[in-house]
Parts: sequence; C-alpha cells; structure tokens
Amino acid sequence: MRTLFLNPPSFEGFDGGASSRWPASREIESYWYPVWLCYPAGMLPDSKVVDAPPHGLSIESTVAMAKDFELLVLYTSTPGFHVDVKIAQMMRDVNPKMQVCFVGPPVTVEPEKTLRENSVIDFVVRREFDYQIANYAKGKPLAELPGVSFRHNGEFVHNAEGGYIETLDELPWVSKIYKRDLDFRRYNVPFLKHPFISMYTSRGCPAMCTFCLWPQTHSGHRWRLRSAEDVAAECKWALENFPGLQEIFFDDDTFNYRKERTIQVCKHLEKLNMTWSCTSRVTTDFDTLKAMKDSGCRLLIVGYESGDQQILKNIKKGATIDMARRFTANCQKLGLTIHGDFIIGLPGENRETIRRTIDFAKDLDVETIQVSIAHAYPGTEFYDFANKNGLISIEGMTDEKGHQLPNVVYEGLDRAELVDWVERFYGEYYFRPKAAWRIVRKAIFNNSERKRLYKEASEYLALRSKRKKFVAEQKAAAAVPARGV
Repeated sequence: MRTLFLNPPSFEGFDGGASSRWPASREIESYWYPVWLCYPAGMLPDSKVVDAPPHGLSIESTVAMAKDFELLVLYTSTPGFHVDVKIAQMMRDVNPKMQVCFVGPPVTVEPEKTLRENSVIDFVVRREFDYQIANYAKGKPLAELPGVSFRHNGEFVHNAEGGYIETLDELPWVSKIYKRDLDFRRYNVPFLKHPFISMYTSRGCPAMCTFCLWPQTHSGHRWRLRSAEDVAAECKWALENFPGLQEIFFDDDTFNYRKERTIQVCKHLEKLNMTWSCTSRVTTDFDTLKAMKDSGCRLLIVGYESGDQQILKNIKKGATIDMARRFTANCQKLGLTIHGDFIIGLPGENRETIRRTIDFAKDLDVETIQVSIAHAYPGTEFYDFANKNGLISIEGMTDEKGHQLPNVVYEGLDRAELVDWVERFYGEYYFRPKAAWRIVRKAIFNNSERKRLYKEASEYLALRSKRKKFVAEQKAAAAVPARGV
C-alpha cells in the first residue's frame, strides 16, 4: 500500500505535531522534525512524509494528495485532534478507498473512544507504531499486529501490546528520510543554529516526571539505546549529505542520563569535528559535561521546571535546587550554553512559589528560557491528579491560534493570573541589563542574528499584546456580578 505519513496543517505555526513533547504554537515560530513518522517511512520505499506546517502547505493542497495514496498515517495531538479528524475526512472524501490510521498520545490513551466517535479513522496504533505500520502496508492483517485497535463485526478489537522496540540499531536512519522528503532549511528553533537536523540516540526515559507526555503515552520509561557506532555513523552521513548543516540536535527525552554511555558516544562524536546540542538533566556531573564539551557539544536544553523544592518533589522530578545550581555553574564554567525550561502551574503552585521560580531563574542566568503553562494531558499522572482534585476547569488547552491557555487552575490562581505570570516571568528575565545586553550584542555583531532577532521580537510582542488582552478580558468578566435568579 502506498503510504502517506502526515503531520497536517492545523493552526498557523502550530508546533504540535509529530515530534512535539509539548504541543502548542510557540511564542516564537519554531518547527521540530516529524521524527516518529520518519522511522516507518524508512521501511517503505514508496512512502512519503509530508510535514505541512514548516513547508507552508495549505489544507487544500494537503487534502488533494489523498488521491495518490492507499494508506494515511496521521500523527495527532490533543490540542489539534479535532482539526486532524476534519482533514482526514476531507481526504477520505477525495479518496473513499484510502485507509486512515491515527497515531500519537490521544489515540493511545483513548483508542475505543477515538474509533467510536470518528468513523473516518479505520484503526489506531497505540504507543510505538514503527513496525505495525510498515507490516500493515506490506499486507499483514490488523488482527496480527500488536498494539492495534480497530473495528470488527460491530465490535472494537484491542490487540495486546507487543512490547517496546529494543534493537534500535535496526531502525532506519531518519536523516535519510529528511533528505528524501523534507526541506531541512525550513526547520528552525530560535536557540539552535540554522539549519539543523534532529535525531534520537535512545528511546524512553527512566525519569518519572508526572507531567511529561511522551514516556507516559508513547515511548515508555524503559531506556533503550542505539550503539555509539550507529549514532556516529548517522551523524557522519548527515554532515556529508546536508550542505551547510550547522548543528545536529539529539532530541532524546534525556540524552545524557547515564555517564558511561554518554562518554562513550562523545568519544565517537569527537572524531567528527561537529557541533551538536542535546537535552539534559541537572543530575549530570562535571566530568560528563566536559566530555560533551570536548566532543563538540554547544547547547543543552534543561528542564528546571520550578525553583520550589516541594513542587519538584510533587512532580517526581528526581532533582533538587542545589543540583540545578551546581549543574548550571559547571556548564557556565565549561562554556556550555543553556536553554532553560520552566513551567507555571504545576501541583502546589501559588504566588509565592512562582515568585521563587522567577528569582531562581534570574539567579541561574542561563542564555535563553522558555516559560510554559502546565498542561495536564490525558494519560499522564498530572492529568489524573488534576482530574481527581477537580482542578481541570476547561476543555480547551489552546486559543484559536494554538497558543497555550491554562486547563488546570488552583485556588487563588485563576486563568488570567496564570497567563499574566508567564508574561511577568519573561519580562523580568529578559529586561534585565545583563540579559538584554546578550541580545543586543548578538544583533550588533552578526547581521543574520540581527534579522532573526528582529523577527522573533516582532512575533513575541504580538503574542504579548494578545495575552495582555486575554488577561484584561478575563479580569473584566470576573468583575461582572452574577445575575440573580
């Protein structure tokens, strides 16, 4: 079966598709690679990966592709699910014989509900779907595929799980599918060099963070590794086949979870004389960080989340404030750049803990930050906690453009205040002389950086204005007394 692997258009600039851990439109336009779709695509020579958002493909042009394929595999997300179903139906209308499969966290969590309420979806594959899709496209019946849910004789069938993929070296290189189907210059992330490509060196995450979507709904907690030799070989191929490539990003849930393995990979990467970046936990020690730096590592994405120790305990972060400070000092000593991630609205949040987190972030003084609103995604422990305690106040996680809105609120912290705190966080952080000078310095001495920073500033200021309007409207609505009966 000729197969189309689709990350569909939904919201303009929506970064919520096939490789986003935190599905939403970003403050500054960002596009990550559809990594998960590229693995099974690599097993099917006549397949095609279409990543509509970064390539600027309209809904109409995407729908028109349906006539050329027999199977549609669409990676969906909770915020974009309703739009994805509409697009799938439009494609089915163009090609009534085309089979439709949905993959991704929401259909993993609620496969029967997905099938019952959406007749256009023929089947779903729960969690990892690489071999199931490839084998189905080659003719294997649904009944013989692990982790698949489908309809049969008016009933819903849920095949048993088949276990996670253990031998990652046997999977195709996603970089070859990028080369075949995607324009790598269309992918941009503000804190990464452009152009870049991303890949995985492992799957799964042993950490137990209650809010994190992927380990709980897709890749699991079992940590499975590619060999250092295979990782280095793909990097070498990418460097040779992507002219002008500036950086390779290792998009693992946690790249450097174990010291011995990290150092082993670094020894192979050092021979390539390349620039690379990765995710990191604050539990990484100085020796490991030094090995990373010596082998070409430039930047780490670090999930600090909160500056309050009790909140870190509430979310099972497995790290302490002291660890974070020591880790950050080591990175700065070695010259490693940090992009820090923080979250407002995790369990236990109040005005005092938010203030503590903002002060903590300013004290760390990393290069760039991202401040997210805590989202309780179905299938996560955080969702179960919020649902049990009656904290989930709304269904919508995003506004009409795909930007985050709170769906978990606490006593004394309504939706307007949570959004307002995010803006105050950014404002206090970036309008400090030290942080502002870092940005100005880049703009003065680098013409391409100046153009990029101008674009990013324009996008952020537009969103900031919109958020302020949202806060004002929410406060005004709350001030109107309820009518008597």
